[in-house]
Amino acid sequence: MLSPERLALPDYEYLAQRHVLTYVEDAVCQLLENKEDISQYGIARFFTEYFNSVCQGTHILFREFSFIQATPHNRASFLRAFWRCFRTVGKNGDLLTMREYHCLLQLLCPDFPLELTQKAARIVLMDDAMDCLMSFSDFLFAFQIQFYYSEFLESVAAIYQDLLSGKNPNTVIVPTSSSGQHRHRPSTGEAGTPEGVEASLFYQCLENLCDRHKYSCPPPALVKEVLSNVQRLTFYGFLVALSKHHGINQALGALPDKGDLMHDPAMDEELERLVLRWRPHRSSRQHRAKEPGAFGYQRRDKLEALQTVPPASAPTPCLYQWEPRE
Repeated sequence: MLSPERLALPDYEYLAQRHVLTYVEDAVCQLLENKEDISQYGIARFFTEYFNSVCQGTHILFREFSFIQATPHNRASFLRAFWRCFRTVGKNGDLLTMREYHCLLQLLCPDFPLELTQKAARIVLMDDAMDCLMSFSDFLFAFQIQFYYSEFLESVAAIYQDLLSGKNPNTVIVPTSSSGQHRHRPSTGEAGTPEGVEASLFYQCLENLCDRHKYSCPPPALVKEVLSNVQRLTFYGFLVALSKHHGINQALGALPDKGDLMHDPAMDEELERLVLRWRPHRSSRQHRAKEPGAFGYQRRDKLEALQTVPPASAPTPCLYQWEPRE
């Protein structure tokens, strides 16, 4: 049921707020690209299934990066899909490098940019050793902040650099690809000044930024809460605080709390159903393979013969066996 607040919005404002036109345009493009296949079961069914997938958050799977980052809902859906698909990495206690996490992201989005993964890893590793191992939870919550609020963080980085250099940051900030997180961070003793910037002044600038923002940003009240606990802080200290803040994670709504990160009853139930469905098929295939004359039986005999009498001219094959990294 529609809330009174939604009904009070003008039509054009509601469409813009919910990015409805973005999804309509994408649905029409997919309809035109696959019109021959879609004509078999009807256009109405296609649109129904498309918008059902948007509501369920599965519409972003294997899509191009430009679409994944097009709307806040798409970004939240991608974060949720990444967590659900690779939750077992954290459940098993595996530690991965930045490159390995990037490979996992590319399994869901083939053209996912490496730069964004590097920025997320930098929040965890603080530039000290970008080839170090990271836990799934540490990377996931840092990635959530960097991916969902990427434009906001670019402007925050520019403001931070202006404060460090003594400039007045209360102007319109136009972030560039070279701004922010790639700039040099001075050490504690550089130029005889304390590390970081004054938190209260930093918040005043961010408050003005949030007032004129045209993209998603964390709730200003929660940003104020983060900055009210310290007198000075660095840019990366600010990012770490955002990534670990329970309220910001709840406000974003894509991931569960850290304590529940490894639990997903709905997904576990679905996996159990798939396993139970797969076992009878596997048993029947094994039974057919043991029958005389069956293809599997003949093939096994041939493989055993090849292994028993290898060609004299061929070197002994060396089978590669994967072992978990310690």
